Amino acid sequence: MVGYPESLTDPSYRSQILTLTYPLIGNYGVPEGKKDSYGLTTELESDKIWASALIVGDYVEEYSHWNANISLSQWLKQEGIPGISGKWSF
Repeated sequence: MVGYPESLTDPSYRSQILTLTYPLIGNYGVPEGKKDSYGLTTELESDKIWASALIVGDYVEEYSHWNANISLSQWLKQEGIPGISGKWSF
């Protein structure tokens, strides 16, 4: 299964509304997006979010992954990407 940080930063989702059906979206947060010696991001597909919006069924605000830097909602707000779930609008 591909994680939501990878999916959101995948250029193939450019200008699309990404809908995720897996429960517990947000529970592992978003990694920092460190770059390797070639300048490529190591945890993400690219440097920016390509999807135009995110729809999830069940969003979890508190993340618990050891590599997470910020929450999914913080990241979306920071990047200007709208998101909605059954309980949240972020």
